[in-house]
Amino acid sequence: MSKNNIVWHDQHITKKDRAKLIRQKPCILWFTGLSGSGKSTIANALEGLLYNNGNFTYLLDGDNVRHGLNRDLGFDNSSRVENIRRVGEVAKLFVDSGQIILTAFISPFQSDRRLVKELVEDKEFIEIFVDTPLEICEQRDPKGLYKKARAGEIKDFTGIDSPYEAPTQADIHIQNDNISVEKACEQIIDYMIKHGYIKRRED
Repeated sequence: MSKNNIVWHDQHITKKDRAKLIRQKPCILWFTGLSGSGKSTIANALEGLLYNNGNFTYLLDGDNVRHGLNRDLGFDNSSRVENIRRVGEVAKLFVDSGQIILTAFISPFQSDRRLVKELVEDKEFIEIFVDTPLEICEQRDPKGLYKKARAGEIKDFTGIDSPYEAPTQADIHIQNDNISVEKACEQIIDYMIKHGYIKRRED
């Protein structure tokens, strides 16, 4: 069937309606950084805090997505681009539902992160750079991937033989070489409150 026969169907309930119902400003919290930088750890802890604050969230993790939605993709550059494109489209749907979506992906290319940002409205994409030096990521190496990459067992590994294009104007810059997970989460929560995405729940 030709794409010319596909017509957008407008819905009666809008994103604004959904966000009003659950009392939050929907957005994508896009965590980017090297493997082992702490993206998933911080994102998981943050989602717990947001949940306890009464916010509606969902977390998309890079490894988990490759078990299902993106299991047909490899790790060459073109597959990585498609990986992020698909995740961006899914994240957009969550934003449309009124939720706060957290994504933890290396997403090494600036053009891919910009593509996701352009999928949603202004101020709905919050880029969080988890900035951890390569040597520290290698020391952590929780999955043993750096060791395999150095041994030549993994090709096109970000930070080793494939580039990582660090954000130059991240909305939130977490220097994660000497900071606790709690402090990192506090930095993000403070940003979200300041910019009206959430309100702190009064107990």
